[in-house]
Amino acid sequence: MAEVRVEGLVKGYGTTKALDDVSLTFPDGQFFGLLGPSGSGKTTLLRAIAGFVIPDRGRVFIGEQPVESVPVEAREIGMVFQNYALFPNMTVAENVAFGLRARRAPDIAPRVAQALDLVQLGPLGHRKPHELSGGQRQRVAMARAIVTRPRVLLLDEPLSALDKALRVDMQIELKRIQREVGITTIFVTHDQEEALTLSDQIGILRDGRLIRHGPPRAVYADPQDAFTARFLGEANLFAGTPEPGGLRLHDGSLVAAPPGAAMIAVRPEAMVLSLTEPPGNRLSVTLRQRIFAGAMGTCVLDWNGTTLKVIAREQDLAGLPEAGPMWVTWPEGAGRAIKT
Repeated sequence: MAEVRVEGLVKGYGTTKALDDVSLTFPDGQFFGLLGPSGSGKTTLLRAIAGFVIPDRGRVFIGEQPVESVPVEAREIGMVFQNYALFPNMTVAENVAFGLRARRAPDIAPRVAQALDLVQLGPLGHRKPHELSGGQRQRVAMARAIVTRPRVLLLDEPLSALDKALRVDMQIELKRIQREVGITTIFVTHDQEEALTLSDQIGILRDGRLIRHGPPRAVYADPQDAFTARFLGEANLFAGTPEPGGLRLHDGSLVAAPPGAAMIAVRPEAMVLSLTEPPGNRLSVTLRQRIFAGAMGTCVLDWNGTTLKVIAREQDLAGLPEAGPMWVTWPEGAGRAIKT
């Protein structure tokens, strides 16, 4: 296995910079999620690591070896595409064996069997792709990628074609397979929940630039900028004037904030609704809508023309009306300083 490192990657298409001076390390053996909106550069970065995209400037290292001039087939990379790219005329076993035959590996049959067992498809090697479910085809693509024993595994939105329930199941399977193989894995997704669930570390791209990276819990808890706060989950943003006692909001309310912060982000799940005026941080709001989503519910609030959200367990919302005036509060340390 190997660490992957990119240094100062730049890639332009006309006047558009798909990658704008991106430097990032993908640690050996970890599952690293790349996410961002459409056009952010995440797939371009993945393809530059694979060798399908040649950067205009910058370096790509696998281990200690620079690979900018190394052809795709020599980079020891396995890749799973969004559409799986299985050969419809081949059996499952033949699809998995394809890369080994190209490399003239001497022990094809046992390695194919081992890979199929790893993805729990051992008995289905004789079937054709059209005889499999979407989740099973995804596993075949995974087996084909890892059977060559690559140093790095690249996944380009491999779960996007699956329905929600199956995606959740496959997230568990992907994590299990990655842990068992121990391979450095770089995963591109636009699904924030998926990235948080699977990744040891995440990187967020916007307009070709890397704007935040780190362990998922740390990035979620301390987003540091407004885009990350809103892109990675939900966030209520408050801007005002810094004062010694906190942040003075436009309605005159004073709320707790880190020293000098002119804007804070508060996660909806950190907020609590109350029919009576609470102590500490508090805003007078109007409940406009309650959205039922099973065990959790979302309350949409109006605060002087600004929409806020509170996410809470349905049992904690049981005593509240469906609409009307109330108060919202949050713990003193829940407001994190962010940049615009």
